[in-house]
Order: sequence, then structure tokens, then C-alpha cells
Amino acid sequence: MTTRTTTTSSSTSTTPAPAPTRSTTTPAPARSTSAVLSPARTTATAARVLRQLRHDPRSIALMIVVPCVMLVLLRYVFDGSPETFNSIGASLLGIFPLVTMFLVTSIATLRERTSGTLERLLAMPLGKGDLIAGYALAFGLLAVVQSALATGLALWVLGLDVVGSAWLLLLVALLDALLGTALGLFVSAFAASEFQAVQFMPAVIFPQLLLCGLFAPRSTMQPVLEAISDVLPMSYAVDGMNQVLQHTEVTGDFVRDVLIVAGCALLVLGLGAATLRRRTA
Repeated sequence: MTTRTTTTSSSTSTTPAPAPTRSTTTPAPARSTSAVLSPARTTATAARVLRQLRHDPRSIALMIVVPCVMLVLLRYVFDGSPETFNSIGASLLGIFPLVTMFLVTSIATLRERTSGTLERLLAMPLGKGDLIAGYALAFGLLAVVQSALATGLALWVLGLDVVGSAWLLLLVALLDALLGTALGLFVSAFAASEFQAVQFMPAVIFPQLLLCGLFAPRSTMQPVLEAISDVLPMSYAVDGMNQVLQHTEVTGDFVRDVLIVAGCALLVLGLGAATLRRRTA
């Protein structure tokens, strides 16, 4: 009997070994802070600032009431000399809004920093440009109200006599208020307390006040001081008011003054956005 030896080869099923797992940790998506301004984010920021200011009547009074009170006081200081009020009243109509908006904006923005609100906002998908533009829009709307009230009071109640159009006077006053807003937003980045924010006023506002041509014509100043006054925006704010005071038509100097004040406001707002940063890493 022939014995056949059947060799059954055990078929070993070889399952492929699983590929080594690589620990791929997906990084957290970066915050979307687009360099392009978003109208929605800007208006939302402005609305939030206005809601906060609504509960701060002292700041509203400082921005809207104080410039009007100062103009009334100035008018009756020169009650016996209406010509003096006419000569400096227009200039101060631009200076008062600039000073008050600088104070209120710098202090209000600093409160946002010290209270942690700014820290939380910067952790959201909100660009620095949107934040600065929102603040500028909110305070700019208040500047419109302030400038309109002060201009109307000076012209139709206190009897300020100007040769040019009242609308041009209002335009310069509004640009001055916006410049004060931009300066306040900018200097708030360098202050650690409200007291320090107020301390910036002698450094930023007072030199411009002395050199703007309000107390003496800039052409009669010492040459070095005249050169410094030529690069200070308040000098062109006062010059613009004087152009409206003396000329019936829009002059080339008036256009130059308005463009310089507006350009300085935009430049300072850009610097404010560049210096805006978080307090913690």
C-alpha cells in the first residue's frame, strides 16, 4: 500500500502591521485679525463704547457742556471789548473741543486697559484697526454733537462775528475734536493710570497751545519756536479758524489747514493702532 504523505502547508494569514501612528497635534487656529477694517466689527465696538458712556454722565458733561460753558465765560470776560472776543473766540472754538476730547478719550481708553476689557477684546477675532476705528467713531459722533452745540452757541447766542461760512467753522471745530480724540487714544497706550494720562496734557497740549499763534503771531516768534510751531497740528487748526474769520470764500490756505489737521488725525490713529497691545503674553 502506497502511503502518500500529503504535506499540508499551513497557510499563515499575515495581516499587515498597522502603520506607526504619528502624533499629529493640529495647532489651534490663529485669531482672525484681518488687516482690513470690518464695518461690522467697527460699528459693534463703537456701539459698545457709546453704551458705556451713556452710564457716565460726568464724561458726557465734560465733552458737551464744558466747552459751551467756557465760551460763555470767555464772552463775558471780554464783555467790554467785543472785538477781542471776535479775534480769539473762533480760535478757542477749535481749541476747547480738542482739549476736552483729548482728556476724555485718554482716560476712557485707559479704563478699558486697566479693567481688563481691552485684554478680553484683543483675545477675540477683532483687529486692532477695528478697535481703534470703533473708538474713534464713537467719540467722533460725540465730537459732532459737541462741535455743533459750541459753534451754534458762539455764532447765534454769543454774537461771534465771522466773515466766512458757519459750516466751515463747524468743519474745523469738528476736525479739531477728532484730532483730540486721536491724540487721546494714542497717549493712553503709554499711561499706567488715569493720573498719568492727565499728566500727558502738559506735554502734548500745552506746548501746542503756546505756539499755535493764539497769544502772538507765529511769524513774530523766535525762529526756532516758529519752526516747531510749523509742525504742530494745533497751529493749523487755529490758522483754519482765522481763515474763516477773515475771508468770505474758501482760500487755498484754508484747504491746506484742513487737510493737515485731518491728515494728522489719521496719522495719530494709525500710530494708536500700532501701539495697541496686550498687557499679558
